[in-house]
Amino acid sequence: MPLLHRSCPAWDQFCPPNGYRGAHAARCRDYDAGGRPGALTAVLVRSPGASAPGLRRAVARSSEETTVHDHRKLGRELDLFDTDPLIGAGLPYWLPDGAVVRHALEEYIRGAELRAGYRHVHSPVLGKRELYEISGHWSHYSEDMFPPMDLGGEQLVLRPSLCPHHALIYRSRSHSYREPPLRMAELGGMYRSELSGVLGGLTRVRAIQLNDAHIFCTLDQVAAEARGALELIRDAYAALGIEAARYRLSLPGPGGKYVADPELWRRSADLLAEVLDGVDHEAVEGEAAFYGPKIDVQIADSAGRESTLSTIQVDFHQPSRFDLHYIGPDGARHRPVMVHRSIIGSVERAVAHLVERHGGAFPAWLAPTQLVALPVSEGELPQADALVRRCAERGLRAEIARPERGSLGARVRDARLVPYQAVIGAKEAAAGQVALRLRDGRKLDPMPAAEAVDRISASVGAHRTELWD
Repeated sequence: MPLLHRSCPAWDQFCPPNGYRGAHAARCRDYDAGGRPGALTAVLVRSPGASAPGLRRAVARSSEETTVHDHRKLGRELDLFDTDPLIGAGLPYWLPDGAVVRHALEEYIRGAELRAGYRHVHSPVLGKRELYEISGHWSHYSEDMFPPMDLGGEQLVLRPSLCPHHALIYRSRSHSYREPPLRMAELGGMYRSELSGVLGGLTRVRAIQLNDAHIFCTLDQVAAEARGALELIRDAYAALGIEAARYRLSLPGPGGKYVADPELWRRSADLLAEVLDGVDHEAVEGEAAFYGPKIDVQIADSAGRESTLSTIQVDFHQPSRFDLHYIGPDGARHRPVMVHRSIIGSVERAVAHLVERHGGAFPAWLAPTQLVALPVSEGELPQADALVRRCAERGLRAEIARPERGSLGARVRDARLVPYQAVIGAKEAAAGQVALRLRDGRKLDPMPAAEAVDRISASVGAHRTELWD
């Protein structure tokens, strides 16, 4: 993306009025066309009296300061989420601005799935232990599950995945050969019994909200459905302003707890390899799910640490375990294939990556506040209030930064992460106009308030990462 300008908030500290002798390292940040902060650049200024050791110390300090955006730190500073020891480790709660980001992300995914032919369901977060014994989770995964709860002679378990519930939903109704592919999606809760030592921020938690879906289809439909899921992943990454670090074909490895059926593993791996034909990827042993191989879409933080965000899996195992079937044109029962897919993985990990990637300067459609109205004086408050009401009517999140909060410059700086700043002076108020400032530093000519809201609403509704055409 083209770089539009560079912001150096510490620039005015380089040469203070009383002079400065020594080395000073400050951070400059590039902003792209979407107003998102890019890489931090250490800028070192050496005055004539600066020593080499001083320079080295300045560089070291700068290196520490320019480490990656840590979502755990930024998330608290931006009032997105927090934790409390009385709630427990690995159980973050979401503050209002964080809930806005989370809900916007969930709404985007639901909309994308509906357009792709998915139907949404809702299932409970508990299940009988027997359910997970049938699915295979209990024998292959019980060490990562919370202990069963004994209730009235039954043992209930917090679910570690949504797959068994969706298999039962499919099984609850009869199906004909005309129905596949049947695409079933849910944003649902699940739980992992993670040890305290591996918990961290939003990336490793005990309560997970998963963007999950299962496609029940015929064998000859598997490749097309997996390709369709891969396209949804690419579209979502483009809207979120993130990139895949690499694609991985995750295969079983020696010594792991895997379902023992070599023929099913071979067939599943061949299908996924076909889907990845023409896509740069690598095959890695030891990363498969216990019931089958998968395509993992890897993301990386600024330090190069990788994690899996999105996944596509082919499963012949659970349809057999739950005796799933549809009635074919011959009147006989036929076994469907189950394709597991997650577009953004867990909401928690997705938000963590977004915070670290964008540094709080989210794409406009995700931003907690999308527009801030900046009346120059008290006299323009009625027009600012009317603008905010107009935004609300169009589904935009807007607020007023009133004059008592400081000078116009101070309020502009306070709203630096807001995509759109609408300045209203006496001239604009009289003409029914606003002067838009964009987060990337651009200042637009005054325009009618209605036009500004229309254009912002269209951009947000299209989930664009660019702030202005």
